[in-house]
Amino acid sequence: MRKIIIALLFLLPFVVSGCKQKTEAQEVATKPGYNKLTPEQEAVIVNKETEMPFTGKYLKDMGEGIYVCARCNAPLYTSKSKFDSHCGWPSFDDEIKGAVKRLPDADGMRTEIECAKCGAHLGHVFLGEGLTAKNTRHCVNSLSLKFIPAAEVNKMKQHQ
Repeated sequence: MRKIIIALLFLLPFVVSGCKQKTEAQEVATKPGYNKLTPEQEAVIVNKETEMPFTGKYLKDMGEGIYVCARCNAPLYTSKSKFDSHCGWPSFDDEIKGAVKRLPDADGMRTEIECAKCGAHLGHVFLGEGLTAKNTRHCVNSLSLKFIPAAEVNKMKQHQ
């Protein structure tokens, strides 16, 4: 019995912190103006996980349009800045001005990128690889994005 009580006391902080994190994630997901996230999107956008390489919906997509945040619909990237870096995730060499926030990653070595509007985790940015003239690679999870084809963007502009 004593061992069970000790084990429960040891595990209690982890259970409580897990519940708190879930509550915070649910709170963020239900803010007005935010899209409902799938469990996979929540793992990436809220919990800062990474989707498996070479599996993302937008990895090979080279259509003309814009990529917006999957959580808040803020425009993040244009298709003109997308390129195939062969890294396993969609890559962009430039963001829409003011759309992406850069901050030090928890690992202390990389630079994380987030949606500047809602703080959704997008992925990481890498500099100095020489893959494009801009020498920048935004390595973005497809689950963090939603693609809007150019024809739809033009329709939206006409209705404004």
